[in-house]
Amino acid sequence: MRPGAASGAGIGRPSSRAAGEERALTSVATGERAGGGEPADLPRLWHVTLSVSGEEAPLKEVRRALEQLAHDHPFLLTSRYANDHAEIRYWEEARDLHDAAAVALRLWGEHRQSAGLPPWEIVGLEVIGRETYHQRIAEGYGPLPATPVGVHPY
Repeated sequence: MRPGAASGAGIGRPSSRAAGEERALTSVATGERAGGGEPADLPRLWHVTLSVSGEEAPLKEVRRALEQLAHDHPFLLTSRYANDHAEIRYWEEARDLHDAAAVALRLWGEHRQSAGLPPWEIVGLEVIGRETYHQRIAEGYGPLPATPVGVHPY
């Protein structure tokens, strides 16, 4: 469903790929044990919070666009919005944080036209593992559980 590739060379390394050629997203620890648990190449759940902002847009249009995004992206838990910014929270299944972040950074742009999202830019991204998310909640800090689920004004 989601493309598993991103383009671009690593920082400080020349690219051996032709212009426009994509590279597969890979884990740094592929095939090794991550934290002594399951193999690193098995998908895990990551809690993603994506923040976007830009020029003001009519609230009704922002809400409708976020509702369409929630329909297009089935793991979307909740969105909060105002006329010049929004926050989207959801669970992403990916091998590692790098892959989850890459998908999250593409989400807004890839759905901008199909969902009618405002031409806002991404201004924040947090990707945390499932254990970290639940530990934060248990300790009374971090993002509150995403209830009620859905699209809501700030």
